[in-house]
Amino acid sequence: MERLQAAFDKLLRETPTAFHRYMYARIDWQARIVGILGPRGVGKTTMVLQYIKENLQRGETLYVVAEDLYFSRHSLLDLADSFARRGGRYLFIDEIHKYSDWSRELKLIYDYHAELHVCFTGSSVLDLKEGISDLSRRVLTYEMQGLSFREYLELFHHQSLPCYSLEEILKHEVVVPIGVLPLQHFGDYLLRGYYPFRDRNFERYVMQMVNTSLEVDIAGYADLSPSLVRKLKRLLGIIAQAAPFKPNFTQIGGQLEISRNKVSDLCTWIERAGLIGALRQSTGGLQGLGKVDKIYLDNPVLVAVLGSEHVEIGTIRETFFYNQLRVEHDVCASAVSDFLVDGCYTMEVGGRKKKQSQIRDVPDAFVVKDDIETGYGNIVPLWQFGLMY
Repeated sequence: MERLQAAFDKLLRETPTAFHRYMYARIDWQARIVGILGPRGVGKTTMVLQYIKENLQRGETLYVVAEDLYFSRHSLLDLADSFARRGGRYLFIDEIHKYSDWSRELKLIYDYHAELHVCFTGSSVLDLKEGISDLSRRVLTYEMQGLSFREYLELFHHQSLPCYSLEEILKHEVVVPIGVLPLQHFGDYLLRGYYPFRDRNFERYVMQMVNTSLEVDIAGYADLSPSLVRKLKRLLGIIAQAAPFKPNFTQIGGQLEISRNKVSDLCTWIERAGLIGALRQSTGGLQGLGKVDKIYLDNPVLVAVLGSEHVEIGTIRETFFYNQLRVEHDVCASAVSDFLVDGCYTMEVGGRKKKQSQIRDVPDAFVVKDDIETGYGNIVPLWQFGLMY
């Protein structure tokens, strides 16, 4: 316990508090059990440590990582028992998916320690979904995404803009403060801005996150053999080179020498790990991949890092739009354009010279253009959809 406390103290000292992610203010931190899920690298750990540092009494709080060697000899329940006896009230468990049978023990902690508030995070949403369903109504869950363009401007360029709703953006109610030049930084955001860290080895870190998601998270969840892990990586490579594309699972299965159904399973796992986004013909969460219209990489940074040397700007634009809109809205395929949002708004995404002949007679249709700062009529700047969270 003393070593866990010392490691926790060091992390708290090193945690910056100047910038908070959008999810920070949305979480009911006082709920009995809170689960914060999301892809690797989006800042869940930092956000949790910020909350502890700014709001809780150190003597009543403990933060641990579920893969710590402590858990080779002790259980989560052992930790909770010991912590509660010492007057603990707030227990934070990071990367809980790396602890086997975590949902059963959280149930016991909930039942045995009414005085404890437990918050856990998971970099993988694979087996967490099943474990959370086992916890029934005991846990309050949140899913966290990477930086919006608005957050990127604040974190890296100290330029503050408010959040805007989709309706406010479509009505051209976005007001750009004096001194803020969004187009000056939008290109950099598309290449490097989705993850809340900067380093000269940025691309290498992104590749490490991708490989860990494939080789550790997915492989561990699905108990994949080394040969199937290699096929999983080849599948992501195929997607990265072709996205967005209409998937032909029979053809891809032939390339990978696996069945069509196995390709479908692998795509589902990659999507749940936050590496791809499947644009479906209708919304309603993860469904059978037979209903998928297109597959995108999850965010524009992955397009830049994993894609071919000559990635088309149109691919990056569509990926950005889909990535930012789906956080707050239902986005699915449109029969006449690129996207249908909330079942009513038809959206066509392109550059500043994009024509609207394709949607001319479609009600509630908009042309979303890159390389313009302000909009008019049914023409909306692409960058403004990065202000929604």
